[in-house]
Amino acid sequence: MDIKGSEFQLKVWDALLKIKYGKTNSYLEIAKKIGRPEAVRAIANANGQNGLAVIIPCHRVIGSDGSLTGYGGGIAIKKKLIHLESRYGRNKITDFINNEKK
Repeated sequence: MDIKGSEFQLKVWDALLKIKYGKTNSYLEIAKKIGRPEAVRAIANANGQNGLAVIIPCHRVIGSDGSLTGYGGGIAIKKKLIHLESRYGRNKITDFINNEKK
């Protein structure tokens, strides 16, 4: 695929591609992973500009407090996608929050 975006957006989207199926990361975790820990709002903006939702799994990005924030398809769809990915719905969404600690 020929994905078009700014250098920053491409870094963010690459980080999203590395979030494993059934896992989540916070906007802050993504910011730290790309070496821009101060850029949480910019991460959220780049996430929202992702034109290949589900393929580039922007639904796997959540708030640091575990909240399901922003998704182009709506929060209900984001919740369903995360639930579906959480071992086909057997686990609760909260089982995957802050997955870096597990």
